[in-house]
Amino acid sequence: MLDLDRYTTLVFDCDGVVLNSNKVKTEAFRLAALPYGQEAADALVEHHVNNGGISRYRKFEHFLAALAPGERKVGELNELLANYATYVRDGLMNCEIAEGLAELRQATSGSRWLIVSGGDQAELREVFAARAIAHFFDGGIFGSPDTKEQILDRELETGNVRRPALFLGDSRYDFQAAKHIGIDFLFVSSWTEFSHWGAFAADNKLPTVSSIAEFAHSLVHNCD
Repeated sequence: MLDLDRYTTLVFDCDGVVLNSNKVKTEAFRLAALPYGQEAADALVEHHVNNGGISRYRKFEHFLAALAPGERKVGELNELLANYATYVRDGLMNCEIAEGLAELRQATSGSRWLIVSGGDQAELREVFAARAIAHFFDGGIFGSPDTKEQILDRELETGNVRRPALFLGDSRYDFQAAKHIGIDFLFVSSWTEFSHWGAFAADNKLPTVSSIAEFAHSLVHNCD
């Protein structure tokens, strides 16, 4: 088990780690793309699942450029983004929150917590406040349109992220973002949509945990 006492910063992905929202996002992509036809919607869903953690902005740009060919109309990207946001918000307000957050926060009281997500930043901050979990993340809640690498670079430069740090994520991209700034990574598996996560974790010698609750329980148990 990781020695959390050595980490001054914990960075969390949101979808699939703090919120059980991966399926919420997948369904929202499907619904937003359906006006372009079932085949186009299925192609966007496949692209989304294969690129977990990438922002909706980049995914819809790819959708319009490569998956839904045709003459583009003014404001089409913004319309897709608005429709997606409508579908996803209700899901985020009602999906399961990871158990064990309070216990893990208590066990790591000396560390700073941040959310670094591919989700829309304003949307994340609204949802976390409404669901009374924003206070756990004293280092801030960050998301798109900035990429995870841009967020981490900026927060590292300002001193908000300080090494040694640990990124808790559930996708290949989360690992790549952590590697980008040279911090440790923990794969959280129970809600991931990354079908080959086990082999990926083994190949990259990554520690894994099923859930925040399991992680918190193991820390508390080890302290007893």
